[in-house]
Amino acid sequence: MDIRRLQTLDAPVYRAFRLRGLREHPDAFTSSFEEENLRPLADTEGRLNTPGTEKIWGAFVNGEMAGMVGLSHETRVKNRHKATLVGLYVAAEFVGRGLGRTLVNAALQDAREGGVELVVLTVTDSNRAACALYARAGFTAFGIEPDAIRVDGISFGKQHMFLRLPPS
Repeated sequence: MDIRRLQTLDAPVYRAFRLRGLREHPDAFTSSFEEENLRPLADTEGRLNTPGTEKIWGAFVNGEMAGMVGLSHETRVKNRHKATLVGLYVAAEFVGRGLGRTLVNAALQDAREGGVELVVLTVTDSNRAACALYARAGFTAFGIEPDAIRVDGISFGKQHMFLRLPPS
């Protein structure tokens, strides 16, 4: 397994992998396959080329993308101590190998090194495996937003979680 920050050249592979995750698990993401599929590759390239605000890691197994996660840094003066963990997805054929936890750890390590003191995330409250993963990583739930997203008319709540990191 190889975990690394994605670069602009990874855009086609990352885009296809992300679209797969959005299509297979529409209730797990706020973004939708239908909207993201309409965006040009240049949007994905731009997303991978914003190292000061957003970083995305990929997990590769035998050269194949198997997982992804992002960390979105706040830029406003009052929020610079904070970042949001986003877009964790591990392909079904790679689940159970510890990739999710390894990806989360990579993002948290980067957050620590960047002076981030608070990492927040949202997770679909019915996704028990993801909620448990985040809890094992040290995140604490602080509330559920009811009806946070709707997929095909079905309402899903989002659990809000946080993790305090020691100041550097």
